[in-house]
Amino acid sequence: MFEYLRRIFSVPAEPAEIKYEEAERPQADEGKKLKVATCTLFIEMARADDDFTEEERDKIISIMKSTFDLDDDCVNDLMDLAEERLETDDSIYDFTNLINKNFDNDQKFELLKNLWRLIYLDKKLNMYEDHLIKKIGGLINMGHEDIIGAKMLVKEEIG
Repeated sequence: MFEYLRRIFSVPAEPAEIKYEEAERPQADEGKKLKVATCTLFIEMARADDDFTEEERDKIISIMKSTFDLDDDCVNDLMDLAEERLETDDSIYDFTNLINKNFDNDQKFELLKNLWRLIYLDKKLNMYEDHLIKKIGGLINMGHEDIIGAKMLVKEEIG
């Protein structure tokens, strides 16, 4: 599975002029890219305060399993691939682009809530985490009120 996911991301993007028939377009590949993109955003958030803890890793695994209905092996492969992608990619734009193409507003709002849950595992908000969640929220076309609304719901949820 890990090698398959790695191959998906190592293939260069197709030129715009190449068109696929709908039956030929590999929908499964898009789904795998979306999972890696989502996982990458979580890992990027966990690393924002320079302290990626086991508790944060476990929370990401739990979120990925419940969001995408994945088993342990698949999530561990996704985590490895996402961490590798973070080492080689300079920006989160490609990842948020996939989110925009595949998530509706409710799913994006849930993503924001899960990012806030990850941030507040240690009960504090670091300025880098705050900056990153606002950046991600903007890149996934969610308004400031949605970002803060998700934050308030999570703060209420955790007490």
